[in-house]
Amino acid sequence: MFTGIVEELGEVVGVTPTAQDSALVAVRGPLVTSDARHGDSIAVNGVCLTVVDVDGGVFTADVMGETLRRSALGALRAGDPVNLERAAALGSRLGGHLVQGHVDGVGEVLAREPAPRWETVRFRLPAALSRYVVEKGSITIDGVSLTVAEVGDDWFSVGLIPTTLALTTLGTRAVGDPVNLEMDVLAKYVERLLDARQADAPVPGPVAS
Repeated sequence: MFTGIVEELGEVVGVTPTAQDSALVAVRGPLVTSDARHGDSIAVNGVCLTVVDVDGGVFTADVMGETLRRSALGALRAGDPVNLERAAALGSRLGGHLVQGHVDGVGEVLAREPAPRWETVRFRLPAALSRYVVEKGSITIDGVSLTVAEVGDDWFSVGLIPTTLALTTLGTRAVGDPVNLEMDVLAKYVERLLDARQADAPVPGPVAS
């Protein structure tokens, strides 16, 4: 579990295919590797990956086919910057919101509108995910916990403060770039519970005259 507060802007060292449908990703991140061990979880652009090895500030992780298909990690190349966050510890402050590191889909940068102290960025939203996005609700973009400013049928926008622009990949994402999206897990659980309740509801019988 994560909070969507990026700890470090890391760098992809290499992406090595290991089979027809998987890859080994090496990422440089001195901060997140300072206490990392084999089996630990680190979010890379919002994707929860399991540490395989740590060597000199670089960690490696296996990325399976499902992850490559459901996220933008398959487009990573050596030298690319990535947002990094270690798994949250019990008792730590929840600065963002509850983030699982399980990407629901890939969005796309549609437009950027600079302002004196912040920037509004609009993203394309996959149709299957639009029902989970509400104005002033939480969403995770490339591992960054953000608040939805506006939402349409197939898009949403967020406001990025100077810190987010400077310390995460969202500051340099260009129009057309893909981004990993994770919906608020609470919305998905509520939908599941409501669906179950409706399925269990008794069917009304004929009305006696």
